[in-house]
Amino acid sequence: MKSAKGYLFSYTALAAMLAAIPSAYAAAGASMDDAVQVTATVSASVDEGKRMPSISPEDVIVRQGKERLHVREWVPAQGNRAGLELFLLIDDASDTRLGSHLADLKDFIHRQPSSTAIGVGYMRNAHVQVVQEPTLDHARAAAALRLPMGSSGAYGSPWLSTSDLMRRWPVSDNRREIVMITDGIDRSGRNAAPGWRGLHLNPDVDAASSIAQRTGTIVHTIYTPGRGRWHRNYWTAMSGQSDMTRLSAKTGGESYYLGLGNPVSLSPYLDRLEKVLNNQYLLSFDAAPAKKPGLQSVSLNTEIAGLRLAAADAVWVPGQEQASN
Repeated sequence: MKSAKGYLFSYTALAAMLAAIPSAYAAAGASMDDAVQVTATVSASVDEGKRMPSISPEDVIVRQGKERLHVREWVPAQGNRAGLELFLLIDDASDTRLGSHLADLKDFIHRQPSSTAIGVGYMRNAHVQVVQEPTLDHARAAAALRLPMGSSGAYGSPWLSTSDLMRRWPVSDNRREIVMITDGIDRSGRNAAPGWRGLHLNPDVDAASSIAQRTGTIVHTIYTPGRGRWHRNYWTAMSGQSDMTRLSAKTGGESYYLGLGNPVSLSPYLDRLEKVLNNQYLLSFDAAPAKKPGLQSVSLNTEIAGLRLAAADAVWVPGQEQASN
């Protein structure tokens, strides 16, 4: 979807299409009689200039395969349900020109509501250096921002780094979301080499999306160029950007970029992201468990004209044995 100026690209619609993949629960012998409660965070959006409609639980259609599932709860992420843990992850391989955007990031941090705890980390060596754990002290979070090192380290992969953070992130009742600022290029050498010709899909993105879906983490991505020979290869750069889009789409997030160049400002992207965060809902529904716990595809839709709902295209469902305990 383009913004009114035609500069911002969002991929929530792609997430909705991916969510239409049929579920395998019926083939596994699951029954809705043994349904378990599953929760998810959903982002609602309308076209620029349109007013967000009132949305009731009856307006939300959740399907597992052909089966329409019972919606137990649909509430705005506001008031006593507004809790959000938001991590800003910056790729240390980013060009140091990212320093010109630090003011935009600080402004974004300071604008967040008091219910949002903000963490800051830097992706390097397939790991995240957490320089600030999620905190409600937004001034402290903003002060933790620094220039990227301009190097990914010996084993740089934004996808392995993000997976590392999600595995270490303590469980809580709050929403969990990540904003990755990166060019999406895997510099570890595990996958496509710098001279690769043609679009390459990194399997580590699929692994990261599975962890995100299992932990209920939404991943948003913002493209900024990196340094080094990897970025100078057109196909490598395009593959990295494509991987960013895939991860956001699979987890219900947004992906922002303007070609392969350095954006003049991050403010338009961050303004758009802020609207997304301010229009989120907590969804709870019944799903049929399979014999073993695992990710199951669900589709999310609505009959309200002009309204788009975005969420992860799969949710973690406990197994039948777990559900009976």
